[in-house]
Amino acid sequence: MKDWISAYTAAQNEALLSVSPAAIERVVLRLKQAVDEDRQIFAFGNGGSGANASHFATDLGKGSSDALGKRFRVLSLNDNIPWLSAIANDYSYQDVYWRQLDNYARPGDVALTMSVSGNSPNVVKAIEWCAAKGVHTVALLGGARGRVAELADEVIVVDSRHYGRVEDVHMNICHILCYAFMEKLKA
Repeated sequence: MKDWISAYTAAQNEALLSVSPAAIERVVLRLKQAVDEDRQIFAFGNGGSGANASHFATDLGKGSSDALGKRFRVLSLNDNIPWLSAIANDYSYQDVYWRQLDNYARPGDVALTMSVSGNSPNVVKAIEWCAAKGVHTVALLGGARGRVAELADEVIVVDSRHYGRVEDVHMNICHILCYAFMEKLKA
């Protein structure tokens, strides 16, 4: 068991170190522009990525806003279960994100998604919708990259296809994005 744990943590560290600091910096600057221009920020994903999107929205909306002295207008599209289920039931599960964006998003807003595969149909449709509507897109992806890598404006890839590792590194990235405002760019 100890050897397996050591190998797992070594692979986890390798996955984290595969991420480009320059790519993260570009997203920090995009978020800074969004808060300065009073733009809306939307986060979303499926499963563990959806949990990460909710966590990110909480940290950015509270902790980063408190430290910066400006309020991030951030919303996780995963958090309204009745709306998600109504869209999924009445239309299609593939529509659960873009149909919410259709109500809220405006050109110049930011949509940040997380997907290990980069091929989830509901994420792909949302990113396509954003591209057509002038919403800037950020994608945190796994090593498979998928269709979303071809569509998003900013792409951060974790060089692994292991779901747990990629989701963990995505949360690391989200914390970096938030703590950039709490520690580096604070008021």
